[in-house]
Amino acid sequence: MAKQKTLFECQHCGMTTPKWMGKCTNCGAWDSFIELNEQEQKIIKNISSRQDFTQQAISITEVVEMEIPKYSSLDCELDTVLGGGIVPGSLTLIGGSPGVGKSTLLLKVGSNIASTGKNVLYVTGEESHTQIKIRSNRLKSNEKTLFLLSEIRLQRILAEIQSRRYDFIIIDSIQTIYLEDISSAPGSVTQVRQITFELMRLAKEKDIAIFIIGHITKEGSIAGPRVLEHMVDTVLYFEGDASRELRILRGFKNRFGPTSEIGVFEMRDIGLISAKDISSRFFNRNASQPGSALTVIMEGSRPIILEVQALVSQSYAPNPKRQATGFDNNRLNMLLALLERKLEMPLNNYDVFINITGGIKIMEPAADLAILAAIISSFRDRIISKETVFIGEVSLVGDIREVFHMDTRLKEAGMQNISKALIAKKHTKIPNVKTYEINEVNKLLEWF
Repeated sequence: MAKQKTLFECQHCGMTTPKWMGKCTNCGAWDSFIELNEQEQKIIKNISSRQDFTQQAISITEVVEMEIPKYSSLDCELDTVLGGGIVPGSLTLIGGSPGVGKSTLLLKVGSNIASTGKNVLYVTGEESHTQIKIRSNRLKSNEKTLFLLSEIRLQRILAEIQSRRYDFIIIDSIQTIYLEDISSAPGSVTQVRQITFELMRLAKEKDIAIFIIGHITKEGSIAGPRVLEHMVDTVLYFEGDASRELRILRGFKNRFGPTSEIGVFEMRDIGLISAKDISSRFFNRNASQPGSALTVIMEGSRPIILEVQALVSQSYAPNPKRQATGFDNNRLNMLLALLERKLEMPLNNYDVFINITGGIKIMEPAADLAILAAIISSFRDRIISKETVFIGEVSLVGDIREVFHMDTRLKEAGMQNISKALIAKKHTKIPNVKTYEINEVNKLLEWF
């Protein structure tokens, strides 16, 4: 009989190698390799080669289109991120920092679904029934068809699922569940990968929607190998500081809908609720101050008015600080270099800090013009009216370029009683909003 080959696996990223290494060449982690036994090697082989070779290729013109069935979670923000609702048989992974509200949200969603008559199972490996009950009382989510199971053994969880017909299952969290056939500790790469595979197979076979909560690492990614995110149908991340009321749920992968939508939630005494009126949550209408400018960004199909804050102060260090919160630091450095070159502003002797209010992160270049306006406002100590928004992408040559969905952005500005907009091309379609064309960075100085 051939001798079983030795195989080592990195417990940070899941990379395998036939010999032990002190540092993982894939993720850079030190002393992270452990030797896999024969059973664990078989599991990796089975998962990596789980194709069905009985299928034959057919022409794409012969494929019959089928509408994907969905049902509502009774939470409008979550439905928006998921692309319209929950898909039966789907496997969804949700991650976020500790205390951001993952368990709170899913317990409430489970209660909502149970209120429609569906059987819901909440599996917890971190809390007792009493702890879940206390939270349920606070959330007012006590439903007869919402069942709790405090268990960390996967075999016991599967046995419970076989004993009753469940329509929706919550696993809190994937890192606490373990399979007794595997000698690795709960939360290890092999355990997480095999358990996720078993849950995926269960979801597809029984047409059950399963949500699993995943812890995140200090780098901000979900703990476990990258294959974990590839195996599930949907990956959601909670963003936001636990000390702030507003939390943002963003989709990073969705096989049944777009990934550009976001959900905005507000933390209250009764738990996380959908922030239905978020139009004025990200900017302040109080007295204007130097270093503040408004812009309108698009999150999926939703326009959001944001306040960009800038602080420019004299630096006495050899290397001035450039720091941005909610905005790309590399892009900030580019915009500062552009101001020094085109407007001859001596920012090399100043510290520059940028902050996007509300804890949201800007993922598009439409806020470039507002960033420049806020920096100039702080540098010159000039106030910008809160009745004005700045929308436009700034190029390296100093011109302002128009961004997509301009009509939608201007319409949102008009609904918030904003009367002026500085954009790349003049628009006359939107009533109550007067647009001013600004196609070069040099013309921005005319507003200060």
